Amino acid sequence: MSEQFRRKTPGEILESISNIKRGRLKIILGAVSGSGKTYHMLLEGNELKERGIDVVVGVVNKSCSGTLKQLGSLELIPTIEWEQNGHIEQDIDLEKIYKRNPEVVLIDRLAHKNHIHAKNATRLDDVKELINNEISVITTLNIYELKGVKKVAEQLLNVSLHVEVTLPEDTLTKADEVRLLDVTPEAILKRLQKGEISEQDECPLQFYNNGNLATLRELSLRFLAEEVEVDLTEHREQEGLMGPSGATERILVCVQYHWNGSILIRRGDQIAKRLGGEFLIASFIPLAKKLSKEEEIFKSSMQKLVNKLNGRFFEIIMNGDEIAEGIVVFSMQHRITRIILGHSKKSVWEEAVNGSIVNKIMRKSKSIDVYIMADLVKAFGERTIPAIKKDKKKGNPYRRLSNDEMRDKVERVKKGTFKIFIGAAPGVGKTYTMLREANQLKENEMDVVIGLLEAHGRKETIAQVGNLEILPKKRIRYKNVLLEEMDLDAIISRNPEVVLIDELAHTNVPGNKNHKRYQDVMDILDAGISVISTMNIQHIESLKDSVKQITGVSVRETVPDSILQLSDELELIDISPNALRKRMEEGNIYAMDKVEQSLSHFFKTQNLIALRELVLRELADDVDDRLESKKRKEGVRGPWRKDEVIFVCVNLRADSERLIRRGFRIAYRLKAEWYVIFVKHPNERQTDEKLILDKLISLTHRLGGTFELYTTRDRRSVFKEIKKQLQTKKATQIILGQSARTRWQEIVGGSIVARLLREVRHLDVLIVAD
Repeated sequence: MSEQFRRKTPGEILESISNIKRGRLKIILGAVSGSGKTYHMLLEGNELKERGIDVVVGVVNKSCSGTLKQLGSLELIPTIEWEQNGHIEQDIDLEKIYKRNPEVVLIDRLAHKNHIHAKNATRLDDVKELINNEISVITTLNIYELKGVKKVAEQLLNVSLHVEVTLPEDTLTKADEVRLLDVTPEAILKRLQKGEISEQDECPLQFYNNGNLATLRELSLRFLAEEVEVDLTEHREQEGLMGPSGATERILVCVQYHWNGSILIRRGDQIAKRLGGEFLIASFIPLAKKLSKEEEIFKSSMQKLVNKLNGRFFEIIMNGDEIAEGIVVFSMQHRITRIILGHSKKSVWEEAVNGSIVNKIMRKSKSIDVYIMADLVKAFGERTIPAIKKDKKKGNPYRRLSNDEMRDKVERVKKGTFKIFIGAAPGVGKTYTMLREANQLKENEMDVVIGLLEAHGRKETIAQVGNLEILPKKRIRYKNVLLEEMDLDAIISRNPEVVLIDELAHTNVPGNKNHKRYQDVMDILDAGISVISTMNIQHIESLKDSVKQITGVSVRETVPDSILQLSDELELIDISPNALRKRMEEGNIYAMDKVEQSLSHFFKTQNLIALRELVLRELADDVDDRLESKKRKEGVRGPWRKDEVIFVCVNLRADSERLIRRGFRIAYRLKAEWYVIFVKHPNERQTDEKLILDKLISLTHRLGGTFELYTTRDRRSVFKEIKKQLQTKKATQIILGQSARTRWQEIVGGSIVARLLREVRHLDVLIVAD
């Protein structure tokens, strides 16, 4: 049902009426002091003022001169000043604000304790009072100033944060809009070197190092992702939608009260951590079954383990012959993306007559992956998270570099630096921010030019160009039409220090040197020129299936994940879905004739919430990987183990590209070798076979895998060849698509999926949802 025509519930009607009589609260959230929250709050205030909205400043942190420049012509309401421990503290003057009665008031540092004789105990109470009196507030907050998050941050950083006052964890939930101001550790450290960050009580200057900043950045991304998922769940429930949203992973481990239950739980925890997903454990007990003393003991130990791992445990009593259906129903209700089970203990005959839980689940659910864990857990139980080893070479700071290491170091020095602004959708402000950063670089006397700009007629974006030099495009004739493209040779010939290149995922017109714009960027970086570029989350190759599940749109233009991994900085431009839709309605993203269609399709609120969650989680994973990689390079942790080997088995079916992308994402998270195998037999005839194969091989190579093609005499030999290659390559995990055959066809003609499950019990098997 279209959300614009959906009938509101009585509760929603009452809420809408009460919201009309109150102001709005917007929070600009940062990972740490110095991330630019105050600067952006004032910037937004000036933009609102230019649009004719009455804005005043209630209180602002005056410690940074660069921030105060941004005050511009904004009216500053005098504050109530008082002294504490030699510091001058500021409380907002509510009486003066009420007398002035503006539409919006800017209030810095939401986590503040007022003077003991003040009307309200905290600044948060002041803000709530203003909102109830129909005055909107834009304010700033650091992630560790939330009560529960502070404790987590201190545990992760192993330090004590001297935060004067913390706010309730639901502060973000109660805000009308939360915008995360994502800043890379590199950018914050540059600000520190320039003296743009002052000493903070909670974070002294010695606190500012790459590890601490990256940890807080990841924490803020993941915390906001969880908040966004709550919104997404509520929205999907209102629309009557069940099952996985496509924005996040949610793992369900199905256990019996048996000795291997704890092993399954530990494996599920490892997988959930690697995939950044939630972790649930459930035991489905037949109605007539009474637990033995041994099973009661196993149950108790499992529950203790689940509590230790911060999972959620469920026990479901049901009819014994409906357990498979119960697992599927439970999974749909809890939006599970992957079910983890142990291998079936039944014989071939028992499975043929009665079926197995695994096969029944796969037949009843086509939207949930099924992961069957290897039997030989003693051999492979710790493989999911690579082991830590010491590298003796890295422990010696005086070791002479090898010729290869020296060449690699020289090449890295010669290359330009690469920064990408990434967003959840078009219109979030990536190009605008890129241009603003370029103007700041130019003010610092750097040679910056625009190599390619896609402003889409947006006035605010065009205004940011200022006096930046724009290099002319080149014209290419294609099918009797003159088309414009970025001039790669002109950029390299001009040889600036920094070049701006919009829309990284663009496909070039035939006739260019490179097929894709990201390949042009690689050439420019190799020439020693730094690049700042932009892209959206839907253009990441391995997320193509998630984006299609969320939006129903199959994205044609993509960028290999490796390009993002090669970037020196990856920065999120965040905006709330409601704010983005408002920009769309006002014609600030697309032309007015396209607005209505966009709002009812790609830009539906549900889609934008899910894409926002997806980009938050993806960037958090990227931060985690970069931090992990840095620790290993510095010898804090040893190198990755190379003995995790993943096999993706494909055929000429339409879902094979999806299997390859899934294989890559799993292999990348596990830092594993991975192969894609296709075994061809004479009976498999398809007119476009070569075209399909070329696409599969190209995708595998783009994502960094190895494609293996084998030919057999007949269909029955396919399994033998797959098994042979699994043994030769010492595979530890297989990824398969669900069988397209009916149960009767599997009984009569057999199934490669079913046979693999029976004969490779020593391997983990992931069966990807259809």
